[in-house]
Amino acid sequence: MPDMANHPGPPISNVSTLSIASQFDYQAQTFRVTHPFHPLRGQTFTLVDCRHTWGEDRAYYHDEKGKLCSFPACWTSVIPAEPFVVVARGRSPFRLTDLLELSRLLKAISPEEGVNEGKEV
Repeated sequence: MPDMANHPGPPISNVSTLSIASQFDYQAQTFRVTHPFHPLRGQTFTLVDCRHTWGEDRAYYHDEKGKLCSFPACWTSVIPAEPFVVVARGRSPFRLTDLLELSRLLKAISPEEGVNEGKEV
């Protein structure tokens, strides 16, 4: 394996562990589309496989013509919803930590009287 210690750019995970092989221990034979804005929300499909491809976990199924298709797994019932999302029940689309970080970033780039000039974000 090549030495990645001096690799320019963001850290790279252990290349030898990356795989498109199924990494899920799933029992469900079907799944439901749960994304609130997807036109197929609520529809149920037969689960063919779950794999980590295209940089994310995906749930694979065959469409009505037999073509292999997929959804991001987080848009389906394959992966349980985040506890925060369940508890918030749609009342808060953002987590507090994310809003605080956004506030910090906005203050850092704010052109208010040159106060933040030269500060690193």
